[in-house]
Amino acid sequence: MTENVATTSPSKTQQRVLKLPALIVALFLVFLLVQKIDFEGAAAQQASEPVTKAKGMEETWGIRIQSIRLTAHGRMVDFRYRVLDPEKAEALFVRKTNAYLLDQASGKVLAVPTTAKVGPLRTSNRPQQGRVYWMFFRNPGVVKAGSKVTIMIGEFKAENLVVE
Repeated sequence: MTENVATTSPSKTQQRVLKLPALIVALFLVFLLVQKIDFEGAAAQQASEPVTKAKGMEETWGIRIQSIRLTAHGRMVDFRYRVLDPEKAEALFVRKTNAYLLDQASGKVLAVPTTAKVGPLRTSNRPQQGRVYWMFFRNPGVVKAGSKVTIMIGEFKAENLVVE
């Protein structure tokens, strides 16, 4: 009794069918690579504008924005900035100059709250180079994570800041 065992190699049609998934995967990977290159190019192009604005802010106002985020269960917005040049930044520390946060989507303006014992919830000491300073804005549920806001302190204006 002889067994009929096929020892022949797959036909050319079968070989093509076996290679098809590998070809599809390779094409998909090439597609993703091209998309990534386009995305990185677009991201670099978009990033150049804020970097230029940030440099202008550093040169004009002597500060670098560190963060803007929700705090106190979303009831406050915490704005932090580092002083690079105390002389230029001094205008931001004048206690009599009001600070505001504008929610760009709704147009609502939020102020720095003032408490009886502490006063305005913002730093107003003389600025020192390299130190990070803070300012809180009351948030009655207007600003959410991802909101675009503008900070205004006297003539200072920082636009299109995205809240963390």
